Amino acid sequence: MTSRTSQPMPSADDVRRTLEAVWRMEAAKVTAVVARLVHDVGLAEDLAQDAFVQALEQWPRDGIPRTPGAWLTATARRRAIDRIRREVNLAGKLQQVGHAEELRVADLAQGEFDAALEDVDDDVLGLVFAACHPALTAQARICLTLRMIGGLSTREIARAFLTSEATVAQRISRAKKTLSQDGVTIEVPSGAELAPRLASVLEVVYLVFNEGYAATSGRDWLRGDLMEEAIRLGRVLSALAPREPEVHGLLALMEIQASRTRARIGRDGEPVLLLDQDRTRWDWALVNHALGALERAMSLVGPGRGEAGPYLLQAAIAACHARARTAEATDWALIVALYGRLGALRPSPVVELNRAVALSFAEGPGPALEVVDRLVEAGALADYHLLPSVRGDLLARLGRDEEARAEFARAADLTQNEAEKALLLRRAAAPVTPDPTTAPAGSRPGS
Repeated sequence: MTSRTSQPMPSADDVRRTLEAVWRMEAAKVTAVVARLVHDVGLAEDLAQDAFVQALEQWPRDGIPRTPGAWLTATARRRAIDRIRREVNLAGKLQQVGHAEELRVADLAQGEFDAALEDVDDDVLGLVFAACHPALTAQARICLTLRMIGGLSTREIARAFLTSEATVAQRISRAKKTLSQDGVTIEVPSGAELAPRLASVLEVVYLVFNEGYAATSGRDWLRGDLMEEAIRLGRVLSALAPREPEVHGLLALMEIQASRTRARIGRDGEPVLLLDQDRTRWDWALVNHALGALERAMSLVGPGRGEAGPYLLQAAIAACHARARTAEATDWALIVALYGRLGALRPSPVVELNRAVALSFAEGPGPALEVVDRLVEAGALADYHLLPSVRGDLLARLGRDEEARAEFARAADLTQNEAEKALLLRRAAAPVTPDPTTAPAGSRPGS
């Protein structure tokens, strides 16, 4: 394989920047190909990291390869082969697992090597399912997915979720050990196993997105880096699983929400709620791309093909806002109906809270307050700051100012996000007037 370029020798800093960019894009492929060889997700990730370290040592001296991703994959594979040769009798190992062809590929010329990687997409998809295996905790799935599929370093993941590197490293180490002990393989589940496993994958991606869209703690209300990473993972999934409507539905949902980013923050960094946003600042190119993903999702459901799932329905709700060029043009009745379908499919007090907000614009704050009060009595959202926030807005619109102030103060006490707390405290302290800017709650698709 040719490893040198005809360009001037790059500096060490240039090599590191290039390698980090390549790693972010290629880490999942490298790990997936090696995992197919060694049958151990944790070991495969370690071998891929070894290839990364070797590149740091070799590329400044020899130059950046013409095809950096293929170089990393070939290097990691050779390390895997060397490990197999050291630990067991090679002939016995090959007879046992039938990987003679896998070993041969590592030493092929570049053209043959590329041809041998035709099944890499299936391997990457299998790696996604492994990283999001239900045997792992939600936090472990997120960390492992960002590390193995997203190519993020331990430091980047720790910074993203405001925790220590040691905590992230421990979660990743335990996750890989669990996968190894449980014998989790790199494969795409089929039959009855597919739906619940796919739901786990999509849940992880959406959790990453939501932490970026409305950070649970810290100074910033949103984290663009996490939103971008989740959308990138969603696009990878849409390419790897083009016949799965929920994959396209989730991508559409995330892209519509992300399209509002520029309009969601005011001049002083304060949150700007949906109906108060300048819609000319929305990213309409991203909206149009999202609507295309939604159309693909809709084309995959219907009679004989299954019903719309929760992400598709949430994307349809977000699309109602995206298609309304003014707040007044929003089809709130349709949104109420879509939330009704979502609640029937996946009953949840958060979905019901969202439906109440939509109902307040479709039929008025009175009927919506009745729904919210039933949620308060049920107690399921006692620690959820958006419940008193929504209730406060409904009370304000009904002219019940003092009660509204108390609700905004209660919501401010419950949130851990500094920007959101400041907004709620301002509403608690200011004279309360009917304010039609409260957005749907939950994952805050309306903010």
